[in-house]
Amino acid sequence: MAWIRTTSVSEATGIVKRQYDAALQRAGRVWNIVRIMSPNPSTLDASMKLYGAVMKGPSPLSLMQRELLATVVSVELNCHY
Repeated sequence: MAWIRTTSVSEATGIVKRQYDAALQRAGRVWNIVRIMSPNPSTLDASMKLYGAVMKGPSPLSLMQRELLATVVSVELNCHY
């Protein structure tokens, strides 16, 4: 089984700390999907910016519709995230 060392909230600095702080503001916790990108801060930052643009940027779909689409796709793909 693969193992990736992630950055804990207490040891986060720079980009990772900013993204962890934003995750805590958003959800009250740092989900594993965010933690797994912590070894590559630029990837974490780009991924979260893309997520923000897709979910909260201008769109003909409401936030609820976007969340529902994400849920349906996750279920269809057997994705636990």
